[in-house]
Amino acid sequence: MAVLIKNIKKLVQAETAPIPFRAGSEMSNLPCIDDAYLLVVGEKIHDFGKMSDFSEKMLEKIGEPVEVVDATGRMVFPAFCDSHSHIVYAGSREIEYIDKIKGLSYEEIAKRGGGILNSVDRLRAASEDELFADAWNRLEEVASFGTGAIEIKSGYGLDTENELKMLRVIRRLKEKSPLTIKANFLGAHAVPREFIGRQTEYVDLIINEMIPMVAAEELADYVDVFCDRGFFTPEDTERILMQGIKYGLQPKIHANELDYSGGIQVGVKYNARSVDHIEYTGDEEIEALLGSETMPTILPGAAFFLGMVYAPARKMIEAGLPVAMAGDYNPGSCPSGNMQFVLSMGCIKYGMIPEEAINATTINSAYAMGVEDILGTITKGKLANFFITKPISTIEFMPYAYGSNKVATVYLKGKKVVDNGQVELN
Repeated sequence: MAVLIKNIKKLVQAETAPIPFRAGSEMSNLPCIDDAYLLVVGEKIHDFGKMSDFSEKMLEKIGEPVEVVDATGRMVFPAFCDSHSHIVYAGSREIEYIDKIKGLSYEEIAKRGGGILNSVDRLRAASEDELFADAWNRLEEVASFGTGAIEIKSGYGLDTENELKMLRVIRRLKEKSPLTIKANFLGAHAVPREFIGRQTEYVDLIINEMIPMVAAEELADYVDVFCDRGFFTPEDTERILMQGIKYGLQPKIHANELDYSGGIQVGVKYNARSVDHIEYTGDEEIEALLGSETMPTILPGAAFFLGMVYAPARKMIEAGLPVAMAGDYNPGSCPSGNMQFVLSMGCIKYGMIPEEAINATTINSAYAMGVEDILGTITKGKLANFFITKPISTIEFMPYAYGSNKVATVYLKGKKVVDNGQVELN
């Protein structure tokens, strides 16, 4: 069945020609159409434009039933693309949250056996079915806030058996969910307890055993490394990325969350699709990113939850860089997958104007997860991933009203999956 959304107050991010991303001053450009229509046929966007240009004859040519939705007073946005998440995990870590309140740092909690290694213990004890059920609930949650595409990382297994278990769960989510999902192998998330003091041996295990097995089962699109102080060195990162590339996995990097680590430069050197976190980004890092194909990706929720410094988004944009923003939904440093909140944080804490923040959470984050050709904008031929808002006054209201869900209805691949808070992904 086709779908016609008519009388749209404002159709946001309406592009007549595909673009890979927006950078620098172009990030303030957000093409919109007032009093618009959007026509979906099958899984894809068939047509859009002003209501004054719409004709019923367009529907006659389709040759199939058409569901008509009146969006008077409402806006239509492309669904958010969340290019960084860790939603396959077992159990929460709110006790560490109390430790944070009492003043312990991220690194201090990790040294006490908390942090990532806490999640490793829980994940190793969980079954694949348990992990799938929990992750499915989180997919329903993020979809209710308007997310239509998400990258999911492994990294809580930290041995071959459990990393593969995580990636198989992600594959099941891909196969069943209408969300567009990318899988990321993050075996280098931390050094597991059994390898503490023998980090090089763990890197060898990732290179010689994990990556070949991940590739053999075609379980991942990306290979990732936590390149930062107290985790993996630039030298470790280069070794892992080179092996990943050899096996057909494109690099991505957790970089510069805790310090100036050299991770951004390594990411650029190996043509990483994105470098993520990047709280510590200076002139050298900006210079390395300029002219590269690597997307700087900020994770506002983690910086907010951990009380960290905020990445210099304004400086990066003014230097001519693109910026993406993603959710980082995980049990330790960002227990939220609400991309509306990420959008608001872009304005409140990073000094972005709403147009820039919307670009950062749609087309630029689509690029960061490698789906810019099919998602991120309202463009003919792209997948029909979009949401209809509740009645709102302006696009500025989206980041302004940071505490409420402004999404009424979500369509993914042309099918309604969220309707007034009721989620049905099947």
